[in-house]
Amino acid sequence: MPDSNFATEPCFVISVAARMVGLHAQTLRYYERVGLVMPSRSGGRQRLYSMADVDRLRRIKTFTDEMGVNLAGAEVAMKLIDRIKELESQVEALTEEVAQLRSVSRASRPRGRQ
Repeated sequence: MPDSNFATEPCFVISVAARMVGLHAQTLRYYERVGLVMPSRSGGRQRLYSMADVDRLRRIKTFTDEMGVNLAGAEVAMKLIDRIKELESQVEALTEEVAQLRSVSRASRPRGRQ
């Protein structure tokens, strides 16, 4: 399993990220302008892409190149993917909370009752 810090650590300059995805740097700049990807910036204002950004760009490229989806459709799909991830995270947190509450409930019951 990849290190989660590596996934979110901004480490690729635009030329490297573009090469990794198979797009032109200008395309990445355009995607940023329209809000499809938001790379970090270095102290010198240079765009820095994380592995998560590169994966996102690859998904967008798959939508547009292989599935024939236009950028507006890709944007909607990416927003839905982001929302699904948020909901999965909430479900995980709630599942943990339920487990903790069940544990507390079991511990607080009188010993004779199950």
